[in-house]
Amino acid sequence: MRDIEVIMEEWGIQQNKLEYSDVKKSIEQILTSFIPYFILLTIIYFLLRNGYPYWVALLFTPIASLFLIKIFIILHDCSHKSYLGKSIIGCFILGHICGILTFTSFFSFRRSHVIHHATVSNLEKRGVGDIWTLTVDEYLSLPQLKKIVYRIFRNPIFLFGIVPPILFIVLNRIPEKTDRLKEILSIIFTNAMIVVILAIAYFTIGFKMYVAIQLPVICLASSFGVWLFYIHHQFKNVYWSHNKDWNRFDAATKGSSFYKFPGFIEWFTGHIGYHYIHHLNYRIPNYKLEKYYRETPQLHMKPFAFRDGFESMFLALWDEKTGKLVSFSTLKNA
Repeated sequence: MRDIEVIMEEWGIQQNKLEYSDVKKSIEQILTSFIPYFILLTIIYFLLRNGYPYWVALLFTPIASLFLIKIFIILHDCSHKSYLGKSIIGCFILGHICGILTFTSFFSFRRSHVIHHATVSNLEKRGVGDIWTLTVDEYLSLPQLKKIVYRIFRNPIFLFGIVPPILFIVLNRIPEKTDRLKEILSIIFTNAMIVVILAIAYFTIGFKMYVAIQLPVICLASSFGVWLFYIHHQFKNVYWSHNKDWNRFDAATKGSSFYKFPGFIEWFTGHIGYHYIHHLNYRIPNYKLEKYYRETPQLHMKPFAFRDGFESMFLALWDEKTGKLVSFSTLKNA
């Protein structure tokens, strides 16, 4: 089994090219993400405090949620230690700050995400850092009740509307059985800081006001974020393989997508649409992914259209016979 580094060296691609982050660019991105986010929350508070209708304040919620997604992208890069130059401590401190704002334990996310990179598209290693996906044969062999549960879970309304807020607001507060002490302490710290924020809000703007401002933002941001993660590994011709045939290069280039988002979405998502490049080399910070793509013609491929991400929402089963992700309706037509 040949590794990514070997293949890319054969293709004349420098793996360390643009690999490390730039401290100046990192700080610029932090300032242009954090400051607008807090300004928008302040505007929402000002509107509510001065008696404007709630729907008027909610007009600013989608924009605030986009900035919160950008903050999560920074957390994501920190988890790969690809931010703030080569400062690992700096990445971990910043990652925890981003985690508090995004209701995410940094070390807990980091662990599951590292596992995700090591196991993506491996049929024998599903279950950590991914979205529950069954093969057609696995689904057909389930008892009726579990089939219903799986159908409910893969329903776009449930998967992108209900699951994300529950995941970020509730489930991220609870350690998993496999978590090590480091992850557990990170969860405790994040939860404690959220409690501190709630206490400060209670004694200043009021608990109800805080919920009215923060809840819609975290709900929108989490829903869009889960969809963003989903489309990068759930599309019609996505690569899946059994462990004996699995390799990192195919998992990166065929098991991860390339979505070319509209310009403003590109900025807010940190160019994460170049996801296959991120899986080829996770040391490249988000603000260098597009540049790496432009300067590496060996890796050029046709991007998915933005609308393809919405069509993929209805694909739910991996068909080993055709090598494609299919919808439930395919079973009726078989």
